[in-house]
Amino acid sequence: MKKLILLLFIPLVSFGQTANEYFNNAIEKITNQDYYGAIADYTKAIEIDPNYVRAYAFRGDAKRLLNDYNRAIADFTKAIEIDPNYDLAYAFRGDAKRLLKDYNGAIADYTKAIEIDPNYDLAYAFRGVSKYYLEDYYGAIADYTKAIEIDPDFDYAYGSRANAKRALGDSNGYCADMKEAARLGNDLAVKWVADRCN
Repeated sequence: MKKLILLLFIPLVSFGQTANEYFNNAIEKITNQDYYGAIADYTKAIEIDPNYVRAYAFRGDAKRLLNDYNRAIADFTKAIEIDPNYDLAYAFRGDAKRLLKDYNGAIADYTKAIEIDPNYDLAYAFRGVSKYYLEDYYGAIADYTKAIEIDPDFDYAYGSRANAKRALGDSNGYCADMKEAARLGNDLAVKWVADRCN
């Protein structure tokens, strides 16, 4: 009888999804903007593997996409507890803090992401955004410039740097950067160039 029970149990185990399969299913759901479904699959992956650092970080990002910033921060923080060198978790947490208008907290997280990966262009760009909102326009320009050095085709960084230059009264610098952003395909920059640059 024990042998029969064991034989019945083995097929159930072999057909169960792995943590990676749940994670991959969640990625597909994110692509289809099914954020709640993705969160459910990331949660299943975490139940199978409680130290699945990427599942915590990506579940947090799905929560961020649903504007559930505080719960997102909790997931990013858990990912960082598991792997203190996970640059993406710091950047994601910085994004959530920035959206909560905790610009100093966001800057601290982006700075940590940059310490881990000095070529993290998005972390520089979004740290620049946080500095911009704190009216540290020179600091923002420095960060946008670094993002552009890393990725010369980073249209968002050009457009953002243009806005910081405009805040400082540099209309020539504003137009030069907006024109570059427009050249790189930024549709909003095309409109701004038409409206504000001759």
